[in-house]
Amino acid sequence: MKIAVCVKQVPEGAARRLDPATKRLDRSGEGALNPFDAHAVEEALQIRDAAGEGEVVVLSMGPQKALDSLRKALAMGADRAVLVSDDALAGSDLVATSGVLAKALEREQADLVLLGQQGSDSDGAVLGASLADRLRLPMFSQAAELTVEGGSIRGKRQTEFGYDVIEAPLPAIVAVSDAINEPRYPSLKGIMGAKKKPQETLSLADLEVESGAAGEEGSKTEVSTLGDPPPRGDSRKIEDDGSAAQQIVDFLAEKRLL
Repeated sequence: MKIAVCVKQVPEGAARRLDPATKRLDRSGEGALNPFDAHAVEEALQIRDAAGEGEVVVLSMGPQKALDSLRKALAMGADRAVLVSDDALAGSDLVATSGVLAKALEREQADLVLLGQQGSDSDGAVLGASLADRLRLPMFSQAAELTVEGGSIRGKRQTEFGYDVIEAPLPAIVAVSDAINEPRYPSLKGIMGAKKKPQETLSLADLEVESGAAGEEGSKTEVSTLGDPPPRGDSRKIEDDGSAAQQIVDFLAEKRLL
């Protein structure tokens, strides 16, 4: 069984900065494997290991430095990494990104495609559905449990009323939730072994994708302007000199909130 896991390199840390010149997320700093995608990698490894055979391929789109995040997935236990990297990809939105990744997935012909529920840098949570639409494959999201049985995959998804049980024939696409497992830490042996595993870099030409179908030219959305957050309005700082409680009451009464 071949499992392809779509992963993403995201800016490391909680801070997110928009570049005023490009109106895009600033990715010039250090990057890391999207934590939501780490759960997808872990689930793929568990399915492969339970079957006793198979291949886990991690697939990403981004600059060359995104290989660092792919190597973490290899260190966790993935068998092979594929990076789609091309200068013409800069500025790709969901439409352009899904088009390129769909071409890469067509090339792999995987039995199962996994991805995290969302990217920590975008929180879009719609890439899986977009890939499914392009590849004409069944898809479900927010999977908290997965079981492969013969030629189908069954998943449980938590709702406010309990669990939905969803079954789909393979090949299929599944976005897993962060509750599905606890990703393993790469061992020293895994980290050293990752350097020797196959790591392929593809260009748009390799996928037979025209440059005009990617990047800003191939995108359907455009950021017209950036603005600072609105001011927080009138505020009053209260120093506690023993009368803070009364000052708060007076303030609320002044605003007619009491």
